[in-house]
Amino acid sequence: MPTNLIRLSVTDDIVSWFDQTGPILFYAAVFGLVFAGTGLFVGAFIPFITGDSLVFAAGLVAAANQDSINIFVMVVGVGIAAWLGDQVGYTLGRHYGRPYLDKRKGKWLKSAIEKSEVFYLRYGWWSIVVARFVPWGRVIIPALAGISKMNYYKFFSANAVGAMLWGCGLTLAGYFTYSIPFVRNATYAIAIVVITLSVIAGLRTWRENRTSSE
Repeated sequence: MPTNLIRLSVTDDIVSWFDQTGPILFYAAVFGLVFAGTGLFVGAFIPFITGDSLVFAAGLVAAANQDSINIFVMVVGVGIAAWLGDQVGYTLGRHYGRPYLDKRKGKWLKSAIEKSEVFYLRYGWWSIVVARFVPWGRVIIPALAGISKMNYYKFFSANAVGAMLWGCGLTLAGYFTYSIPFVRNATYAIAIVVITLSVIAGLRTWRENRTSSE
């Protein structure tokens, strides 16, 4: 077989592989980051890249690639990932108790924990739902619910409502924003800018929190 034909065949195989696995990798990245945001406490430092900005950008990308990325799968997947992350946060708080949060260092983070605690004690069940829309709240309040031994089924229901409202709302907001002409022409640029600014903000928060703990 001529060398040119071999190269063309290999290139076609790579393109075909990417077309098949690209959407799967995209789903996995979005769902994994959403889960890590609350389940692994990552969202305390980079809340937007694991939360609002990420999900909104995912909706934009889904609208721009409707042939390969299913918006229904994205919405349901984001909701489930958010719910699972909060369930893990609740479980860790319930298992390890107050030390799970007290060991967190940094002036900014400790202040966020104090504010979250006041909010949780005041609003109870509703604080779980509303916290999903608050960057620091969605990370800390599930743990507080576990620490305070909130009834499991009560937390389960509030978490399910909050996760699905958040997952559906922000993902679809990004999806339908794509219908705006100038957004459609700059979908990837907007997604990249949003995520980049989120990373910068997250790194700045992490640095300030680390500096205040030294």
